[in-house]
Amino acid sequence: MDDNDKEVRLSDVLILLHTAIALTATVLLILVARIEPLIALLTGSIYLGLATGLGFQGTVEAITNGFGDIMSSIGLLITFGVLLGSLLSATGALRKLTESLLRVFGAERAPYVFSTSMSSVFPAIYTDVLLVLTAPLGRSIAPRIRRDGTAAMGAALILGSELGLVLVIPGAGALAVAGLLNVPLGSMLLFGLVVTVPTALITTFLYKQLLERGLWNRNSDELSPQDAPADEPVEAGAESAKLPSLGVSLLPLLVAIALIAAGGIAKVAGVSSGPLAFFGDPLVALFLGVVGAYFLAWRSLSRQQAGNTLSRGLRECGSILVITGVGGSLGAVISKTGLEDILAGYFSSNALSPLILAWIIAAVLHVCIGSTSVAAITAAGILAPVLGSIDISPLLVALAAGSGALFAVHVNSNFFWMFQRLLNLSTRGTLKTCTVVTMLASVVSLGMVLALSVVL
Repeated sequence: MDDNDKEVRLSDVLILLHTAIALTATVLLILVARIEPLIALLTGSIYLGLATGLGFQGTVEAITNGFGDIMSSIGLLITFGVLLGSLLSATGALRKLTESLLRVFGAERAPYVFSTSMSSVFPAIYTDVLLVLTAPLGRSIAPRIRRDGTAAMGAALILGSELGLVLVIPGAGALAVAGLLNVPLGSMLLFGLVVTVPTALITTFLYKQLLERGLWNRNSDELSPQDAPADEPVEAGAESAKLPSLGVSLLPLLVAIALIAAGGIAKVAGVSSGPLAFFGDPLVALFLGVVGAYFLAWRSLSRQQAGNTLSRGLRECGSILVITGVGGSLGAVISKTGLEDILAGYFSSNALSPLILAWIIAAVLHVCIGSTSVAAITAAGILAPVLGSIDISPLLVALAAGSGALFAVHVNSNFFWMFQRLLNLSTRGTLKTCTVVTMLASVVSLGMVLALSVVL
């Protein structure tokens, strides 16, 4: 090894070391020193940028661009989703839907229903949008569950949002990985469901066992009642008003979901323009849902109450958007360090079983860079060139990469912070739900993929 190679290797090691220090310090500042997440995340971002040689200007640009990129991609989606949830609560839709679900399935089965149905039926809906739409319903069901309902429902929402993203067509990650590895979309859909549904059920069961053994501490893992989202009091106060039926009150939500799903199917079919692509865009679909829910609330309640509900929803959006954007800033700084390329260079296609290797690559990438889709896509891209020389199905490699990409959603993910605010949890509580349940799901789904490899 010449001097240049040694310098490159030392530089790579230092980047890995500084990334580990930044992530560990951010977690410790929040959990031990009890520093506000906003301050801790920015501190970690600044340290990492300066320590890895981005410089003062480069660090500031990475932080601001990361914040801006997140806001431009999902800022309005989060806003419209929160507003739609607030309006549905005001018209009694969430309460009625909750009561209907509880009558059919019972409170204790609700986490199983949510985790399986969200991941298998709604993968076309963007992860963040799906979480925003379902969080108010999860919060309303949680108190009816016998023990640790907030944790159980939170885990179900995470599973429902993340599993479909990388394992089920038309999830964005699943589509990208299938394309990279030339996996037929029909096969990816079928066997993605074969892996996803049992994984959702088994992981939900295992997580509930952890709750039974004292994982959750309501006093430290949930925020105080006065910090709860503002939509629930509106619903309670509206009970005496002439509210629409469940079907009518849910219509704005159902229309938005149907449009988003149609748009996802159109995208798979290669339709990128025209009315279907336009109205199927999540931004347009959610906006139409908000408009419909607003006029429904105006007609059922009053113009003033509908306006007050929107105002409360907008206030709730503020903290969600800021902390989500700052989480995106940390991810952007990590990306600028070149960590993704460094990690890719350390893996050899001959080191392990291709399935285990795909899982490890995706898991390590996700822990370090915080993006589920990017982790799955990168792992698939690393192994794609050697698939022709190994005797294993590209479908299994695609599923293994998606499985590994689920591993440990934590503080460098904007999804982590959005989930925290929507479920009204402390950072400790979010680690116990978001991080723990994705670790479990990743390992369980790997087991399912390895079991499939026996017969495929």
